[in-house]
Amino acid sequence: MTSKNRNLKVRLADSEHDVLAAQRLRYNVFVRELGAGGPGVNHQLETESDSFDAWSEHLLLIDTGIPEDTLDYVVGVYRLLRSEVASRKGGFYSSTEFDLSPLLALGRPQVELGRTCVHADYRGGASMYLLWNGLANYVLKHEIEIMFGTASFIGTAVRELTLPLSYLHHCHLAPPELRVMVHAEHAASVEILPRTKIDKRKATRQLPSLIRAYLRLGGFIGSGAYVDRDFNTVDVCLVMDTVRMNAQRRDYYERSWSKD
Repeated sequence: MTSKNRNLKVRLADSEHDVLAAQRLRYNVFVRELGAGGPGVNHQLETESDSFDAWSEHLLLIDTGIPEDTLDYVVGVYRLLRSEVASRKGGFYSSTEFDLSPLLALGRPQVELGRTCVHADYRGGASMYLLWNGLANYVLKHEIEIMFGTASFIGTAVRELTLPLSYLHHCHLAPPELRVMVHAEHAASVEILPRTKIDKRKATRQLPSLIRAYLRLGGFIGSGAYVDRDFNTVDVCLVMDTVRMNAQRRDYYERSWSKD
């Protein structure tokens, strides 16, 4: 899958070098740009990694005009972990923040989306469409029914997120059978405003673009938020049931992910 713009293409990582390049991109975005830290950050190698990389797949956005020996050729990434793999290995990353019991009890094909990022110079335009198109093909190939993963607000000032988190709770909370819940010991202390006091337009503007995109496609939010001080974020858990998507949303989904 390629784009005529900027020599971009999408493919799965097929070597340790590819994964290392993805970890370099994650360092540049999460550590240099957003201020993340923690045990997975290696300042000497300029990589960000964790144990889940070993049994995950990595969907890469590649600029073919950049030599691969520089490690800078990967300019976007989705880390993908299917339920059938996670059950044999070490589980899901999201389970370190949220109780995934409702999803796991369903026994349906699932994939966790993690460590999603795009280099600052490539955001907008064809880049995200290419990644989404690659993700759509992956979902179809593996007959995935549920996609989920953590999505982040930058910074840990929870009080400043009262409005958007209240909006998500009242307007996009997952139904009980899909409602994962933040682990109580790590839950952010958030005052949930009454629905009548929520300015939806203002709240929507405060949502990160990735969260807005998945909500437009019919995604839901789990219960509660997690303060990740290592990553300098406040996390919510996004859940999308592709079977529940109505015809209008499915058409939007397919058109969005087919654009080049």
